[in-house]
Amino acid sequence: MIDDLKGKETWRLFRIMSEFFEGFDELADIGPAVSIFGSARLKKSSKYYRLTVEIASLLARNGYAVITGGGPGIMEAANKGASMSGGISIGLNITLPKEQKPNRYQNRSLHFRYFFARKVMFVKYAIGYVCMPGGFGTLDELFEALTLMQTHKIYRFPLILVGEDYWMPIIDFMKNTMLKYKTISKEDIKLINLTEDPQEVVDIINRHMDWKAKMVSKAKERKLEAGI
Repeated sequence: MIDDLKGKETWRLFRIMSEFFEGFDELADIGPAVSIFGSARLKKSSKYYRLTVEIASLLARNGYAVITGGGPGIMEAANKGASMSGGISIGLNITLPKEQKPNRYQNRSLHFRYFFARKVMFVKYAIGYVCMPGGFGTLDELFEALTLMQTHKIYRFPLILVGEDYWMPIIDFMKNTMLKYKTISKEDIKLINLTEDPQEVVDIINRHMDWKAKMVSKAKERKLEAGI
């Protein structure tokens, strides 16, 4: 019995390793990318579906790949906007009992069994997150990114919330309750951008890319001066 369990666990480790390997191999050449999150339940009639298509289209036209969870709703809208504008439209699909039906607008697709392997791909290859209105999954990605930046486990990148009517109650909770209890600091709030404007989303991402390019250039200069 114990040997059987060991065998199953060993096989599970190989499956996990294969998901990481496939993800790293498939996404290594995509260039700068933006991960877009949002509800699978929002329909094409939603203003946020239409807004997501516009945002993803603008990002693609500015040279950014778009990464989504590959499903319907907001994910479909993001993949649609990217693909229609000739961009790289990536879907990180996952096996779920419901809601996760891969959308047809992906021109690169990966399939995951494990959430944690999939989440690594979202953050590793993104130079920014755009969070549209969404459920627990969107909140999970949002707060994980905030935690990783707050604890300096990843470099800071733009974290953009789109939809003031949806996100303001959460922002107010952070400002009025979390700050009051000192469970976060004022600097942590500054990690978040809130907007309704698709062009502002792209402008925030572009400013970050310009800043990042300058930092890389300065680092190279320091290495040359040090003779490294």
